[in-house]
Amino acid sequence: MKTIAVFTGTRAEYGLLCPLLRKLANHSELKLQLIVSGMHLSPQFGETWRTIEADGFTIDAKVEMLLASDTSCGVAKSMGLGAIGFADALERLSPDCLVILGDRYEALAIAQVAAVMRIPIAHLHGGEITEGAYDDSIRHAITKLSHYHFVASDEYRQRVIQMGEAPEHVWNVGALGIENIRTVPKIPLAEINKKFNLQMRQPYFLVTYHPVTVGEEDSEETFENLLSALDEFPQHQVLLTYPNSDNGGHRLIQMLEQYASERLGKVFAVPSLGMQCYLSAVNCSDAVIGNSSSGVIEVPSLGTPSVNVGVRQKGRLAAESVIHAGTSKKELKQSIDDALSADARRISKTCENPYGTGETSKIIVEVLRSLQPSGPKQFFNLPRSQEGEY
Repeated sequence: MKTIAVFTGTRAEYGLLCPLLRKLANHSELKLQLIVSGMHLSPQFGETWRTIEADGFTIDAKVEMLLASDTSCGVAKSMGLGAIGFADALERLSPDCLVILGDRYEALAIAQVAAVMRIPIAHLHGGEITEGAYDDSIRHAITKLSHYHFVASDEYRQRVIQMGEAPEHVWNVGALGIENIRTVPKIPLAEINKKFNLQMRQPYFLVTYHPVTVGEEDSEETFENLLSALDEFPQHQVLLTYPNSDNGGHRLIQMLEQYASERLGKVFAVPSLGMQCYLSAVNCSDAVIGNSSSGVIEVPSLGTPSVNVGVRQKGRLAAESVIHAGTSKKELKQSIDDALSADARRISKTCENPYGTGETSKIIVEVLRSLQPSGPKQFFNLPRSQEGEY
């Protein structure tokens, strides 16, 4: 039986991986091994490893790696701790293939270990661009460490091939998150309120803002402007979810907690909603606001307008329902006004999402099942034209 190890280090990544994990766990020819690390093991971020076990999955390895510091030095040291733990876990589990999704520093730590230990890597969501985060470089680095590539669009497939990856090992399968939208039942707002002890009512905004780790955008200043802009919509409640554990995330958590505490009954802060509650909250909201990839990739398939703030997601393909906002209070307020317009509501209900229709995990599992051991990777050179150009 072929063993497939899957890595997850964040709540968002786990939510996307869920349909793939279920198919792997139920496959007669494949054995799932689950490696859990990063934010999942942190009390500050909700100890979401408990959600993984509650969903019925067995965690085969827990690797502690997060330091209390969220400085650049602290993040780099966390990667080093992760590499030590991942080496032990991978040596013990000895998988035939390691599945990694995305572009997080936790993912890079395990990818470099797997490469040294000659464990083939299957990478999901390669070829994308996010100019406002060092995740952009990490994503491309993981691509070069990986043997097999499951991308979310033809444009991204071409970009991975352009990086020297063999075309026969690059599959356009769409985005896993779209499959969740199609298959996961949505729950009413009342159930979300009960689960998290909230008093949410409609209308409301769902807001997630992550640190910007590359470029000139000041995360604290932008987040302060965003919170101030939200005050301009007194009829709307606000549901805030925590940022991830990137550099500067702790300060953003302090800011959102203070903002919520000063607006009791109007603003609610939750470390992690979990996949089902998150998708359900999106479904009930008037708009999703922030700079999370979900606002660009998954939210359009739910028929909800999204306001993409600042530069973190700059470069990603986006549906017509995604409104790209600046970082000043004036720009943010105008973009939120635009999201509430009749035109935005109409577009969000009818636009096409470039990230597929939701058959992703089935294709990935079949490819993983059929893969045969191969020799060392070879660099794929793009063909030249007669003029000598690529």
